[in-house]
Amino acid sequence: MVPASLTVLPVSGLPEIARGADLASMIAGAVALAEGDVVVVTQKIVSKAEGRMVEIDPADPVAKRRLAESEAVRVLRRRGELVVTETRHGYVCANSGIDLSNVAEGTAALLPEDPDRSARRIRDGLRARTGRLVAVVISDTFGRAWRRGVVDVAIGCAGIRGIVDLRGSRDALGRELVATEMCLVDEIAGAAELVMGKASGVPVAVVRGVDPSALGEGSVIGEVVRPYAEDLFR
Repeated sequence: MVPASLTVLPVSGLPEIARGADLASMIAGAVALAEGDVVVVTQKIVSKAEGRMVEIDPADPVAKRRLAESEAVRVLRRRGELVVTETRHGYVCANSGIDLSNVAEGTAALLPEDPDRSARRIRDGLRARTGRLVAVVISDTFGRAWRRGVVDVAIGCAGIRGIVDLRGSRDALGRELVATEMCLVDEIAGAAELVMGKASGVPVAVVRGVDPSALGEGSVIGEVVRPYAEDLFR
């Protein structure tokens, strides 16, 4: 599972995304894809294309809190205006993943209803337009418990395994790995964010050189989200 090298390419020049936009067609027209590429697409443009935008008064913290609660199955913590929730997808995140950045004033972006399905739709569209078999990761910015700063993680994927299970293999010293499960799609999302940035207007990147053995059907919701019964902290 160790590639010789990885290349991460920003995809620029995409227009402003409106509801109903054909993301696959736009991406295919903006970059020459190769077989086995992993296309990382930010949640924001997926939500815009799928019409997951709502009106909100950005100066009203009560309105934002109510919106976050309406998108959650449970509220886990509160501190001032911050609400940590569990979404219908099973994600634990701030304010149910609702985002007011890089959207028109007075609007908020909600998470896609089914990010894995969104990834499959884009993957299938890219295959139809380019003839290339590629994978797609939908990324979003999450905070992390016990650590400062935010990172991009995968909230949906298609054409690539979410988790690579290394249990039973051997480390460099020959010891058997008994607990190592690598979240490949999160690592790819984090790598892609390095060339997309938070304010550069680059919502898509291509990660080239991922080990072909990692490609195949995968799911963030089905593989990556930890089942409630395994959670030691809720």
